[in-house]
Amino acid sequence: MAQNTQSSAAPPAGNEGSNTLGISPPLSLNGATERGEIVLTVLLVSSKAFKMWLVVLSVPLLPAFVMVSSRYCVNVAALCHRALAWVLRLVRGRVCVRSTHAFVFSKCTHGKVDSVLETFDLYADTHPSLCISPQIGEALDKVVRRVCPSRVLELGMHCGYGSVRLLRLLPSSGRLITVELDPLTAELGEEIILVAGFKHSQFQVSTSSSAEAILTLRSVLELNQEAGEGLNLVLMDHDPQQYLPDLLALEREELLCPSGCSILLIYRNQRAGDLREILSYISARADCYCIKSKLQFMTEIFYQK
Repeated sequence: MAQNTQSSAAPPAGNEGSNTLGISPPLSLNGATERGEIVLTVLLVSSKAFKMWLVVLSVPLLPAFVMVSSRYCVNVAALCHRALAWVLRLVRGRVCVRSTHAFVFSKCTHGKVDSVLETFDLYADTHPSLCISPQIGEALDKVVRRVCPSRVLELGMHCGYGSVRLLRLLPSSGRLITVELDPLTAELGEEIILVAGFKHSQFQVSTSSSAEAILTLRSVLELNQEAGEGLNLVLMDHDPQQYLPDLLALEREELLCPSGCSILLIYRNQRAGDLREILSYISARADCYCIKSKLQFMTEIFYQK
């Protein structure tokens, strides 16, 4: 019995040292090391050859590279800055009104309008923000200086950036009505306006929809219809789908100054298609409307009865 067990456990003749499962034995350590050294040598030689060819090809292009770099270094730096800012905004996620307010409130110099605006821009460089860009802000400034409005309506507050920008250019007797649907945004935006140094006698925040606010504007502004008083400037920076309904409501309530009113339409992300409906209406009403200017993110239309 012991002999049978012993004979069955012994390996078959002619197969001594082989793997009964058909798996090849592993390479010896010396063989693997030799092959690794060969591969490493080939890679090093290839890398050196590539670097040599790269140098050979780059030398003739060096003067052109230096000239382009010296000429466009500012543009390259700006492009890198924008790319970094975009990545940071993407990583940090959605717009946060509380975060915007906290940053501006803590970093700006209270009572200094320019400091408030610069801090807004600094925040928007690296965080998601609904504030208009400095480029749109400069275009807005030009319109305000040209129109010299005394009564301004802002639809869409966005934590107070546009409000501060507008108020700093209004005359001492000027008045701004800013409308914001979200109560928290309206509250924090109003605080930022006060931080910038403006008084409640210069502005009023309406926490409501644009449609509701328009119905109360005549009494709020104390307009004299017989004297032809009305809004000299309207900034629409809320929902583009509401631009045309709100313009029609302003007409019905006779809130636009008959002698002339500039209406600024803001659109973001180059979505000019959002304005198609209102621009079609403007084109059909050539008797009292015209397009004054058309920029990348802002269109100015002019109303005169």
